[in-house]
Amino acid sequence: MKVVAASKIRIVMSAALVAATIVGTAAPSFAKTFAQVHPRRAEVLRRDSNINGRINANYGHLGGHYGQLESEDAAIRSQEQHDAAMNGGYITRGEKRQLNHEENSLNRQITKDEW
Repeated sequence: MKVVAASKIRIVMSAALVAATIVGTAAPSFAKTFAQVHPRRAEVLRRDSNINGRINANYGHLGGHYGQLESEDAAIRSQEQHDAAMNGGYITRGEKRQLNHEENSLNRQITKDEW
């Protein structure tokens, strides 16, 4: 009985050592920034943040379209989050292209409505 218990202890200790080694080698990968890990997503989110800033900065100068523009910006952000959730935190090139197209269109609307 003591031999079986000692054998189980060695197995558990070995498993713990392997787990500690895996966690220790994986830790440096967590140090990467969001933009390094998700460059396409970071670009889309940066542009969305800039668009949101433009909308808010021009609140009274958008010809009454502030709510519409905010709503479109929120829809783009929601679509990006949905796409990323469906792909394990990443967005594909095609999704990035589509989101950039929508952001470009929204930027043109903001420029057109500014006075």
